[in-house]
Amino acid sequence: MTSSLPAVPVIDEDLATRIAARLEFIEERLRDSVATSDDMARWTARHLMDAGGKRVRPMLVLLAAAFGDLEEDTVLDASVLVELTHLASLYHDDVMDSAPTRRGTDSAHALWGNNVAILTGDFLFARASALSARIGPEAVRLHSETFERLCLGQLHETVGPAPQDDPFEHYISVLSDKTASLLALAGELGAVLAKAPAGTGDIMRRYGEKVGVAFQLADDVLDLGSDEETSGKTPGIDLREGVPTMPTLLVRRRAAQEGDARSLEIVARLDGDLSSDAALAELVALLQEDPALEDTRALAQRTADESVQILEELPAGAVRDALIEFTRTLVERRR
Repeated sequence: MTSSLPAVPVIDEDLATRIAARLEFIEERLRDSVATSDDMARWTARHLMDAGGKRVRPMLVLLAAAFGDLEEDTVLDASVLVELTHLASLYHDDVMDSAPTRRGTDSAHALWGNNVAILTGDFLFARASALSARIGPEAVRLHSETFERLCLGQLHETVGPAPQDDPFEHYISVLSDKTASLLALAGELGAVLAKAPAGTGDIMRRYGEKVGVAFQLADDVLDLGSDEETSGKTPGIDLREGVPTMPTLLVRRRAAQEGDARSLEIVARLDGDLSSDAALAELVALLQEDPALEDTRALAQRTADESVQILEELPAGAVRDALIEFTRTLVERRR
């Protein structure tokens, strides 16, 4: 199995070494957490896990925990809990989006069908719930609230904004629920379970909420600005499924307000037939040259800057510096 361990923010060598060692334990626990005697579930549950991943959420648990006792065993459980929940949501998302690939390999539903992919996601959610019960009642409450937000975020994305809703506010709320909620959980659990100083959990929760939106906005850019070999996903797959992204929302607004030929052409293609790879590639090429892509990148950076301002409430030192570097890598990543 190719290592999926992320790059640890190297601000302080000792801190980086300690976190890297904990990440190794987390990889072992992730594999153990889906162990089962059922042959089918054993293969399907390991599919995306073995494909790799950035392990952003476990990393955030550990960075938050570094303000307290990083060696606390329940911190490892929390790290596995958030990653299992994330993986489960990917199985469901790929069914909703009809995504053919994920992390550079065939998606689960492309290999085994929608029913198996959905049930595999449910299986991972069940294992994550068992972990939260082992950690304690507060973890159960926080995890269940996050699970609810994940479901509502997907629901609201699927249904779309009501006529009276602002589409940009609606989109940011979807990002907050679908992506930021789990990062907020990671930061809060890491700090609380490591017995970090009072108030650290709240700060990390607010940071996670903000940096999660920046992370997803950066993903909107990455979805259009990279190729499948780099990102592990088919470029523009959200366009084919009609899923709104910040660049497309910006283009639609400009088309409605200014009516310029380029914007109107992009909107026509967005609303047209994108079933062929050629049509999708032509639309992606147009969006790659559109100012909306750079505007989205700038918004992601501004939102990341706001998350760093929240970190200023934490004690100065190696851990805060590592979190600032972690924020930078989330927004500037290329995959």
